Amino acid sequence: MLFKNQEEIIKNGKTPELKKVRKEILDILTSALNAVNPYEIVKSKFDGKKIILEPKIIDVTDFENIFLIGFGKASVGMAQGVCDSISIKKGVVITNETQKKVKNKSISTLVGPHPIPNKKSIKNTNKVIDIVKKCNKKDLLIVLISGGGSALLSKPRVNIRDFKQTIDLLLKSGANINEINTIRKHLSFVKGGQLTLYTKCTVISFIISDIVGDPLDSIASGPTYPDSTTYYDTKKIFVKYNLWNKIPFSVKKVIDDGIKGKISETIKKNNSILNNIYNFLIANNEFACKAAEKKAKELGYKTMLLTTLLTGEAREVGKFLVEKATSYTGTKKIAFISGGETTVKIIGNGKGGRNLEMVLSGVKELADKDVVFASFATDGIDGNCDAAGAIADSYSYNRSQKKGLDPNKFLNQNNSYEFFKNLGDLLITKKTGTNVMDIQILIKNK
Repeated sequence: MLFKNQEEIIKNGKTPELKKVRKEILDILTSALNAVNPYEIVKSKFDGKKIILEPKIIDVTDFENIFLIGFGKASVGMAQGVCDSISIKKGVVITNETQKKVKNKSISTLVGPHPIPNKKSIKNTNKVIDIVKKCNKKDLLIVLISGGGSALLSKPRVNIRDFKQTIDLLLKSGANINEINTIRKHLSFVKGGQLTLYTKCTVISFIISDIVGDPLDSIASGPTYPDSTTYYDTKKIFVKYNLWNKIPFSVKKVIDDGIKGKISETIKKNNSILNNIYNFLIANNEFACKAAEKKAKELGYKTMLLTTLLTGEAREVGKFLVEKATSYTGTKKIAFISGGETTVKIIGNGKGGRNLEMVLSGVKELADKDVVFASFATDGIDGNCDAAGAIADSYSYNRSQKKGLDPNKFLNQNNSYEFFKNLGDLLITKKTGTNVMDIQILIKNK
């Protein structure tokens, strides 16, 4: 069972019909997550001694040795998929999960912090670099990249205290993930294609996307992919969010030196070092949303897949989705499905994340309407709390009023977690071991 509090979530439906819809939403989300299981996806790419990554087929017997590195929330599952398919000489993966490790004596599983790196992050990254350096020209290096890799693979050009302060400011500013990763790349020795500088071997990267639009140069900050951004772009982002005069001097110096050409740019697409580097996207948010759509149809719903490119301020997007569902006058029993990643501008000091805030913003609008709304982070963690998201229905506002809970007050404090905790409508899972951003399900049953 994916949801630890599934019985409570279902029980909170005030009518038999709502209980049924709540259960079906949980079933739909479970199917979506199963579709992006990192172990199964990676393992499916192997056929004996061949790696099938269309249009390319790689015969592993063409290489003397095969090494493996991985970093991200899906790295353990991805690595296990490789190790259960072919023999690996040596490897290292970095994960944020303390309870999981690759079951293979040749692979070291390291645990690192997320989303803010620390000294341990640098130590772990140096071990990854050591593996990369071991590869000679006749070897193959398999790189497993997934969401969270930007923090877990970290070797900054400034001291870790200044780097942490900078990333913390960005996370609270409302900057989107592409903007944050542009800055990470230019403050790093390994991102923006720079990991490839440590070897001359053939590199095959398996990538699970956690970013809207699947930009390969931004997923985990693109350690093996050519970078399309520059130091000048980095400075513009800081200026855009009024952070240039708030960031440490060391960060400013790196950026200014990069603009002046005193520090080499990240790796660009015409660099010859990329001649034997191959990057393949193997899963993304669309995989999960289409699986959700398939399950909803099996349950008897007409479906409408709105988008897998959802962005914007979470509280505004939540209102938009609720308006879309509540105003629909077509076929009864319809499931609206969307995916992507919104942002939250921090104005309060509460707990929660974009999924919780999205649902909270629609609680009043759902009152007395025949719509149930859930938003779910596929990694099992929403913002700074232990919930993956939340669910609300036509009775949620009335229930909150009886408990003396004002949705607007909690929204203004960025305290969506406490609101839904009081209602018993948090979506609680463990860390899922994957990450393809967020999924929203809105079911209109009448």
